[in-house]
Amino acid sequence: QVQLVESGGGSVQAGDSLRLSCAASGRTNSNYVMGWFRQAPGKEREFGAAIGRIGGITRYADSVKGRFTISRDNAKNTVYLQMNSLRPEDTAVYYCAAARGLYVEASGYDYWGQGTQVTVSS
Repeated sequence: QVQLVESGGGSVQAGDSLRLSCAASGRTNSNYVMGWFRQAPGKEREFGAAIGRIGGITRYADSVKGRFTISRDNAKNTVYLQMNSLRPEDTAVYYCAAARGLYVEASGYDYWGQGTQVTVSS
């Protein structure tokens, strides 16, 4: 079992930055690929970014590429999502998730956090 707890969400203005954190406990974090997803009201959960077990491989959705950066610190069992140049369309609940492979589909992830709200106003 892996427990995931997100933090760092909030309300910001367009163009601002936020850094989300995801603290993992339970089985060793480094055994898992970690991903960030988001879900806006009335929309399906969508892939944002993922990072390989030792951080050497990353993958991003086109909607966030060049603005968001995923990273991990396995010594701290923590994954981060640095979000720059935020836009109103980035408003969503952001979820951290753990998987055995580097998937973009939510169905590929075995463990999920409770989510943290990010609201971007224009």
